[in-house]
Amino acid sequence: MPYNPLSSLTSSSATGSGRIQSAIAFASQKTGVDFNYLLGQAKLESGLHADAKSGSSTATGLYQFVEQSWLGVMKQHGAENGMGWVADAIHAGPNGRLTVSDPGTKRAILALRNDPATASLMAAEHASDNRDALQTSLGRDITPTDLYMAHFLGQGGARSFLSAMASNPGRSGASMFPAAARANHSIFYASDGSARTLSQIYERLGTKLSNASGTPGSGGTTALPSIPSLLASTTLGAGNEVIPGSGETSTSAAAMWAHATLDRLNGTTTTTTAAATMLRPTPNTARLAYMLLASLGG
Repeated sequence: MPYNPLSSLTSSSATGSGRIQSAIAFASQKTGVDFNYLLGQAKLESGLHADAKSGSSTATGLYQFVEQSWLGVMKQHGAENGMGWVADAIHAGPNGRLTVSDPGTKRAILALRNDPATASLMAAEHASDNRDALQTSLGRDITPTDLYMAHFLGQGGARSFLSAMASNPGRSGASMFPAAARANHSIFYASDGSARTLSQIYERLGTKLSNASGTPGSGGTTALPSIPSLLASTTLGAGNEVIPGSGETSTSAAAMWAHATLDRLNGTTTTTTAAATMLRPTPNTARLAYMLLASLGG
């Protein structure tokens, strides 16, 4: 089997939250998708269990990709993430359904859903595609809740939901999306059985996402999600001063090292040691990671 460079970020035999959050941080840095969003989505979908399986569909892994969705995102983004062998093995049939001719290769590709690094990167790539498409169609900036609507209802469903909510927020969600309402009764209906409005559904999903991502007041950790946003706007100059926005230092490398250090300080034993070894930070990158930890009180 061809080497998958993403596999060095995680161990296939362990699924600790420290390792998973490191993989999510790496995916966030690479794609520009918000770390808090990716973390919240993973918590909602799988409870941060990389080997989670649905009892009612083919959904598997950290982000609960079903088979066709996984093959689709791997076909589109596998090559640019070092997995050209995966993209080359996936083909569309006459009916548009994606297939892999060799059964063993198909099993290997689908099994990558259980690898936190690969799953996080593909979830981030998929979210980035949805964000760009929604921004184009709606003509405005996209919020994390908008993005989760695209995951929840599909890109087309989210576009219809958000457009309808803008013009008629009191419309019943179940009347627009009866199939989704049957499958997600607690989202579309209140405890007394009344149908929730589009604005109420949007607010409910937004609250669930916010709580899962660990934002203030939700009982989650806030220090670690701050690292990617800090890294996006800071780097080191020639005199080792921090220069906002100059982008000279490897921010993704610094994120991984700062994240691993936080894990150790918190007593976590599932730090991504392989990733830290692979990155081998330059002195400037190491100093940036140190400054980030200092700014976070680490």
